[in-house]
Amino acid sequence: MNGANRPDFFFLPSWPPVTDGVLWISLTLVVAGLLGELVFRWLRLPRIVGYTAVGTLISAAGLGITPDVALRPGLRLIVELALALLLFELGARINLRWLRTNPWLLATSLVETVLTFAAVYFTLVLLGTSATIAAGVAALVIASSPAVVMRVASEINASGQVTERLILLTGLNTFYAVLATTFAFGWLHAEYAGKWLTSFGHPLYLLIGSTIVAALLALAVAQLARRFDLRDENSTLPLLGLIVLAVSITRMANLSTLLVPLLAGIMLRNTTERPWIWPRHFGTAGGVLVLMLFVITGSVWSIDALMVGAGLGVAIIVARVLAKLVTTTAFSRPSGISFKQGAALGLAMAPVSGPPLILMADLQNLYPDFAASLTGIVFSAVAVLELIGPIAVQLALRWTREDHSR
Repeated sequence: MNGANRPDFFFLPSWPPVTDGVLWISLTLVVAGLLGELVFRWLRLPRIVGYTAVGTLISAAGLGITPDVALRPGLRLIVELALALLLFELGARINLRWLRTNPWLLATSLVETVLTFAAVYFTLVLLGTSATIAAGVAALVIASSPAVVMRVASEINASGQVTERLILLTGLNTFYAVLATTFAFGWLHAEYAGKWLTSFGHPLYLLIGSTIVAALLALAVAQLARRFDLRDENSTLPLLGLIVLAVSITRMANLSTLLVPLLAGIMLRNTTERPWIWPRHFGTAGGVLVLMLFVITGSVWSIDALMVGAGLGVAIIVARVLAKLVTTTAFSRPSGISFKQGAALGLAMAPVSGPPLILMADLQNLYPDFAASLTGIVFSAVAVLELIGPIAVQLALRWTREDHSR
């Protein structure tokens, strides 16, 4: 028999041991989870600072997820699922009736977005970047990070005028960023491929298709809520399954995995008078996805990328933060809050995180050369703001006494 030829101790593990992806993922979860708790308990900082620090240290050791790897399907799926949960949760807290009763909020949102785009665009052009690349970067970094905003606000039990406006403005500028990038796709189709029919058809397909899937998801969740108490963690599995199913359908249909959960949450919130309350991040599974999201986004830099785009990355960070601060402070009194609250709101809108990764992945699939020209600048900004952004949100909410964690 063939077994007679085996070594006497064939049952012992090989040396050196053969590792696989499960080992590294497990170690990442353990280390990131522990560091997050240490950062929260000892330094009184958001846990996601610890999660992101793990990704940053991995990259600093040369073992990180380089920008091109971060855009690959496997890691992109983790980012998309985590963002879908957070965007759905954020959308379900956006009351559009507030914009009707206080139109200055809509004005704040529109001016903040336009001014942020213009500030980043002209900063890059003045520093010698081509107009095309400057416009692409500006469109990608319009949005504040819904992941950071939702995680920090939830962790410190934040509530109040600044918190609610932060959620509203973050949801709206995420929508604007996806919209701007979608129309940028149309422009690229015309500029690089000369396909005018595609340049109009692609954005329309993304917007209409994503809206339809979002409406179906909102309808399914509403029907589920009639039969189960979705505030109970034991009842969140069907809800989590519906969101994952919607993301899967969205991916298969080449629609926007950012728009679908955001619009679905907004539709739910604005088709009923009662607020929707979910367990934080939909339970343990959602918490693991969120942890991995911040580890991945914290490790998407490399020395080469920083050498190419660090200077410009810092420049656009300053430009976009100033644009948001100026707008929210200028519109603070007309919209019904103090100058202090307006300044805190602008500071809290500083983070940039997950959405640019998804939008960059979409862009890379269509026009990889153009996407490569943006990578160093965008990912440098993400790497910096991923660490300091959560601290900015926490400080802003503490400054306005909306931190109720104690």
